[in-house]
Amino acid sequence: MPIADVKKAVESKMDQSIVAFQHNLTKIRTGRANPAILDTVHVDYYGSMLPISQVANVSLLDARTVSVQPWEKGMGAKIEKAIRDSDLGLNPSSMGDLIRVPMPAMSEERRKELTKVVRAEGESAKIAVRSLRRDANEAVKKLVKDKQASEDEQKRCETDIQKVTDKHIATIDQMVAAKEQDIMAV
Repeated sequence: MPIADVKKAVESKMDQSIVAFQHNLTKIRTGRANPAILDTVHVDYYGSMLPISQVANVSLLDARTVSVQPWEKGMGAKIEKAIRDSDLGLNPSSMGDLIRVPMPAMSEERRKELTKVVRAEGESAKIAVRSLRRDANEAVKKLVKDKQASEDEQKRCETDIQKVTDKHIATIDQMVAAKEQDIMAV
């Protein structure tokens, strides 16, 4: 595996870490309603557990309310129970076929706890990026040891890998700051 392939592989893996981190951030609730908050809730649909988005239309009614419109009449009660039983702390209510899921207002204390959770998620993402950097540097050292690359190429590659790592860590820091600001906004 040439050095260029090592650089491409580490950059794509770091990009995947950013995407995974972004996905984890969507699960952390802010004061505003977001249909993505129900992505982790699964409902029993004829014996298989499916995400709510696959058995109903999930959308926003207003800034603080998510609406869930089941595609089948009998699913309303099951969806409502699944949302209530989830660990999201939501209390849905039915209005005919439509299920309304109001987002409860968050206290200042809860907001501060959530910013700590966001920082911890950010730190985990940074650790993942740094371990990818370490693995890539070890792969380059192995190429030098096997005489497939020179030491000059190794130094250049390590510098490039560090630049990519710094770029991804800066992106993670920006995402953490944006999410904290979103959580603390009343």
